[in-house]
Amino acid sequence: MSFWPNSEHWSVKIPLETAHSRLDVLAETGVVILKDADFDVPESEYLSLEYMDWKSGGDTNFAPIATADGELDCRGFWDKGKTDKDAVWTSNADVAPSIKNYVDGVGANFGRVRAIKLEPQDRESAIRSLHRDDNNRFNPDDEGWVVRTWVELTDNPDSYMILMDNDADGLPDASTEVRVPLHKGARFIVDTQRLWHVVVHPGAESRYALITSFESSPVLDTWIAAQAAS
Repeated sequence: MSFWPNSEHWSVKIPLETAHSRLDVLAETGVVILKDADFDVPESEYLSLEYMDWKSGGDTNFAPIATADGELDCRGFWDKGKTDKDAVWTSNADVAPSIKNYVDGVGANFGRVRAIKLEPQDRESAIRSLHRDDNNRFNPDDEGWVVRTWVELTDNPDSYMILMDNDADGLPDASTEVRVPLHKGARFIVDTQRLWHVVVHPGAESRYALITSFESSPVLDTWIAAQAAS
């Protein structure tokens, strides 16, 4: 491997230990695999979204479906002085009712909702984008920790998300690597402020997925219990 994050990586500065309330179900590994989606997001919906050139985790474009203020903006909520929750639907939500209904149906407080378009990248290229997310900037200590969920919109059975916990220095611990398969309909929830992550996508076509931030709460905990894979 020609690249590996070091102590100068920006992710190392993102807090890991805070007073926020968290979900017990994520305490051990930071990830829960959910049952495959029992609904289909029509290709016409996610291909009709307005995508923006925004790089994160590789050669990516994002379609903002819910943002801090309802504007088509890929910047972090903190740029608007907000935590990544209490989001407002954008014009993209009007052309993706299946996505909007799914997110609303969870019932928990949500933040950014985005469709990602990822171009192919092998493992060595992907590792260069290995990172943790700054999900909880400006989040009051007495509120719920923000985590993220995925729904795979296209079928990429040879692709996978790498997840790694931290070593004693706050760097990715390769011995903890987990690979989440990315077939169509795959769903999972991840504490991405805790776990280093990136997607390996060796296919020839673009990969599309839905990413949503949710605030940890009893409502989200109940939803996860009902949706978790057996």
